[in-house]
Amino acid sequence: MRQPVAIIQARMGSSRLAGKVLATVAGRPMLWHVVERVRTAQSVAQVVVATPDGEKDAPLRKFCEDYGIELVAGSETDVLDRYYRAAVQYDADPLLRITADCPLVDPELVDRLVRMYQQGDWDYVAVAAGTDAQQLPNGRYPDGLDAECLSFAVLKQAWQEATDPLDREHATRFIWRQKDRFRCGRLTSPQDLGHLRLTVDYPGDLELIRKIYSVLYRDGEVFPLSGVVKLLHERADLITQVSE
Repeated sequence: MRQPVAIIQARMGSSRLAGKVLATVAGRPMLWHVVERVRTAQSVAQVVVATPDGEKDAPLRKFCEDYGIELVAGSETDVLDRYYRAAVQYDADPLLRITADCPLVDPELVDRLVRMYQQGDWDYVAVAAGTDAQQLPNGRYPDGLDAECLSFAVLKQAWQEATDPLDREHATRFIWRQKDRFRCGRLTSPQDLGHLRLTVDYPGDLELIRKIYSVLYRDGEVFPLSGVVKLLHERADLITQVSE
């Protein structure tokens, strides 16, 4: 079975924290860390960044060019179309969907998700993370560990049929809302970690990520989720500091 192509969704615009994907974390743009962490996953064949094609995202496209990162530019609002065109261009089947505001995306968890997809009869599988409200047999991973793996055929169906603007904006919403039609699965955690917030939407989120990296990151080293969880359990004050 073919290894998936990881497509990382990134844009400069954000109503809550504009330009966050290029914010500096441990001396490098946050997106650089996301790309490097995903590249470390043994199951991933290639990593591509999918950006909007407008002028305000020119710095993001230049970043990808400067760092030799594969890039596809498309619609800012029709993210489903952007993903579909990236998948076609890079012959992605299956494909992984990752978002650029998850600087602690875990390579081992990505590999587990891909194995789940490959070993089962699935159209779509996703990491159960953060605010996932579905009935789950076990627990959730932290918000910010989100990842999805799906077939190109299912992505193409969504691209052809989705008309709801929300389904176009949220690339996989058309699929996971129709569990009677598509075979959808969730990768759950042995312990519930859904209370931990490791995504970046607000200035406080970015501050916490910087604190975590300042303790755990060594240049060129991809530290695991287990180290992050251990640190936050031992140093609950890190979360308190950024929430005050």
